[in-house]
Amino acid sequence: MPQINERIKQSPKNLVRVISSEGEQLGLLTLEKAISQAKLEGLDLVLINEKITPPVCKIIDYGKYKFDQEKKAKDLKKKQQAASLKEVKMRYKIEEHDYNVKLNQTIRFLKSGNKVKVTINFRGREIQHSNLAIDLLKRLAQDLGDLTDIQQEPLLEGKNIIMLLAPKKLVA
Repeated sequence: MPQINERIKQSPKNLVRVISSEGEQLGLLTLEKAISQAKLEGLDLVLINEKITPPVCKIIDYGKYKFDQEKKAKDLKKKQQAASLKEVKMRYKIEEHDYNVKLNQTIRFLKSGNKVKVTINFRGREIQHSNLAIDLLKRLAQDLGDLTDIQQEPLLEGKNIIMLLAPKKLVA
């Protein structure tokens, strides 16, 4: 809970650096004088930084200050985007054009910062040709080149072979 008006803990020598509602420095004032100045303006005295000596207080409308802080926090949360997991499914007997469509789809997912789970499904006795599916996944990883890191090598799970790809971190 932020410290406002009488809730501000007493500082050494009871002095605080005060900033007016217009942003001007009012200098060092006693806590009581600063609170009375804020009440005179019809506003609140809010402790902004208590880590320095003397602590910094600002004369502002606390309701508006609280609203602005919540709005900033909401905007920061909105800008954070968790990388989600996208899935690309195909068969090991895929035609060249269809392969290129899946490749472009994977590139689009990786460029938008998502991880990609590439799955190759088998039906019936197709599982006997799992080496062809592994070769296809390795070809896909090679075609993606510098765009991706392989998080999980092709792995047989039941009637599927799965490979996980993550976007490569750009070194600035």
